[in-house]
Order: sequence, then C-alpha cells, then structure tokens
Amino acid sequence: MEMESNSDFTTSYFADLGGEDALTPTLVREAALALRRNRREFLEWRSTGNMIGALAKVGENWRDPDYRFRRLVLEKGPEQTGFTAPTLERGLATFFEQLTKENLEALVSQEFGHMRRLDGMSTNKEERFSDRSALATGPELIVHICSGQLPNPTLASMVSGLVVGSSQFIKCSRGASFIPRAFAHSIYEEEPKMGACFEIAEWAGGNRQFEDPLFEEANCVTATGSDETIRSVRERLPLTVKFLGYGHKLSLGFIGQEMLDGFLASETLHNAALDIVAWDQRGCLSPQAIYVEKGGTVEPRVFAKQLAEELDKLEKKQPRGKLTTQEAADIATRRSIYELRSADSGDTRLWQSEGSTNWTVVFEADPQWQPSCGNRFVYVKEVRDAAEVMRNLEPVREHISTVGLSAAEERLEELATSFARFGATRVCPLGRMQHPPLTWRHDGQPALANLVTWTDWEQ
Repeated sequence: MEMESNSDFTTSYFADLGGEDALTPTLVREAALALRRNRREFLEWRSTGNMIGALAKVGENWRDPDYRFRRLVLEKGPEQTGFTAPTLERGLATFFEQLTKENLEALVSQEFGHMRRLDGMSTNKEERFSDRSALATGPELIVHICSGQLPNPTLASMVSGLVVGSSQFIKCSRGASFIPRAFAHSIYEEEPKMGACFEIAEWAGGNRQFEDPLFEEANCVTATGSDETIRSVRERLPLTVKFLGYGHKLSLGFIGQEMLDGFLASETLHNAALDIVAWDQRGCLSPQAIYVEKGGTVEPRVFAKQLAEELDKLEKKQPRGKLTTQEAADIATRRSIYELRSADSGDTRLWQSEGSTNWTVVFEADPQWQPSCGNRFVYVKEVRDAAEVMRNLEPVREHISTVGLSAAEERLEELATSFARFGATRVCPLGRMQHPPLTWRHDGQPALANLVTWTDWEQ
C-alpha cells in the first residue's frame, strides 16, 4: 500500500516510515499474511525466464550512471550508511555488474540442473535413466534476518528469493535499511507486482514481540550475524520452518614468494590493498590478515611497508567512512599496543595514517592468527609456506570463509585444494575477495537449492 511520500521514496514499506515505533505485532503478522497472498497472486504464475528478465532489467537500470535510485544512494548513502560515495559506487557496481540474464540463468542451471526446474516437472539426463522427473518449489514466505550495514549480502538474498518465486520479509538492523529499500523500490518501479512481494522493516535483533509472529507465518528463515544471533534465531523457530544461518566468518590472503618480484609485486600489492579497502574491511570476506611467503625478492616486512604506502594512495581515491567513537577507540588502543611492541622488537612493525585512524598495517614475524578490528586495520604475517599458515589457523579453522590467493599458476590448484580441505569455503584471486560472483555458494551452501522443497515424480 502506498502512503504519503518522504524525502527519499514513495512510502511503501515499514522501514520508509522510520523505526520500530510505528510497528505492532499485529501489523507485522498482517504484513506476513499479505505477503503470502501477494505471492500466490503475483509470483506463482511467473516463469523462471520471466523472473530473470525482470531482474536483469533492474540490474541494467542500476548500471546506468544517471539512474535515479543509483544517484540517490550515492548522494545520501554516505550519511545513511557510513560508507563514502566512492566506496558505495565501487561496491554496488560489482554487485549490479553480476545481475544479468546470463548470470541469473547460470545460477539456476548450477543449482537445479535444469532451467525449467521451478516451472514444472522436468528431467535431466541422469534422472531419465530411472524414469524420474522433479519439481523445485520456493517457499511462500522467506524471512531474512540481516545484520550490519554491508548491503550486498542482503541484496543477493532478495534476488535469490525472487528467483525461486517467494515473497520476502527483510528485517534489517536499526539504521541499515536504506540500500535494501532503494533496491526494493527500484524493483517496484519496474515491476509493481514483484515489488509488492517485499516488506522491509528495522528493529533491534531479538525483539520477540515482532519476530515471534513473523516466524510463525514464515516457511523459511535466513539469518546472518554472530554465532549467538544464529543460535538464538534457530532455537525460536517452529520445527516446520526451514532455517539457513550464516554466522561469524573470517577471511585472509596468501601470497606466494614468486609473486613478489618486479611487476608482479606491484600488482599483488595493489590487489591486496583493494581487498582491504573494499567496504572498509567490514565484511566476512574482507582479509583480516595477509600471509606472505618468505624467500621472494621482496621480503614480508618490506611488503608490509609497501602495502601501507598503497593504502595511503587508495585512501585519497576511496576514503574510509566515518566511525563510531568505540570503533575509533578500538583502533587507537590496538595501535598503542603495537607501538610498544615495535619499539621493543624488530619482529613487529607498525605503519599508520597520520593524524587519523584511516588505515593501519601491522607486520609480525609471528604467524599466529590475530583477529583484526576491521576498518582498514590489517596484519601482515611472515610464513615459510601455506602449511604454516594452516597450522596457525587451526584454532579458528571452523570459521574460515575466503582465502584470497596470489601465486604462480602452476601452484594455484594445489593451494586451492589444500585450503579447501582445511575448511575454506571459497578460494579466489587476491583483489576479488569482497566481490563474489552471483553463483557463489555462501559459506559452502547452495544459493538457491537450500531454499526450495523438492518433489520427485517416479514414472
């Protein structure tokens, strides 16, 4: 239902009205029931091809520099999200470059083995041998519990839900709904009936008066956040509700010694800095540490110094966003610790932006894992080889997400296999850590196949 306009959008969603003060448990339940009705009326009849065509058109719109929703996000996003305009522009560009007909079709084929799997009973080559067909059906209502300001995971969830033909209720953290709302409104403008299958709201996580009635009406719930958040949501769901949780994860880079020579060293430095700068190093895919193999032309300690210089250059083009008082204090406290250590030992060095907390590089000869506080604070660790990296990651093994690799081509497959068997769920080139493809299996889980219910037809 459209209401009176505010300064940014024609008001259609709960979050357009402000915070949770305008909500009641009854309104939340009624919204969930309306979404289920809208799904039956507006989405059930759509073919996969029709849905993909509409989403691809939305992606094309966002790639237009003059598109009004894109311009709105770049103009007001810094105030709303804390990210600077250059960071938003680069981060959103990498997402919407992926939102094409070809990539969406590849996603469906990868997940279901057949482009018509969501449209009716269909058979692939393997099923034909046993006279079987199968149909995949998306949930009537998916509830997404989203955390933090990083927009791309939420946008990807919204796209996935539409591809499987589901209505969706997106619960954002307080103050974090601006970009998801812009995306939903852009879909509503292109395809009003599709846009009517979204609801977006903000409230503090764990608000049972809103979440309990919502969970009772949901068929599927996804959640991102801390392990405690994931555990809390899972425990409160009815047994019949499907749950997909994405908890605390961490990522790192590994650089082979052969990549630290001449032009390769310059390119490697730039790619490492891009991964640190992307989304201000706030996401689970951002490298908290870069492990550098000893023995190259450029030693790890020198690489750390050069990385600091590269971050300083990038800061001028893609400045970091604003921090809370607590975030700034965390960086200052850590810096003071490493200033003392570097004064006492040559095995620790510190480089930092002058007069600000904009970036920090800590070199340590000790390869033991140290968690970063984010916001462009990165560790550079010296190692003999990848095996030493994995030995030092053992305490956090279950939390490893992405490994950004920079190594000679003949080493890549062996290294990727080793990190995969260790537990990493994604291995990619350094420089692309925060930009996964649309077909990425988030935390090792299928993007679409886990959402649906399968029906086999044995003939």
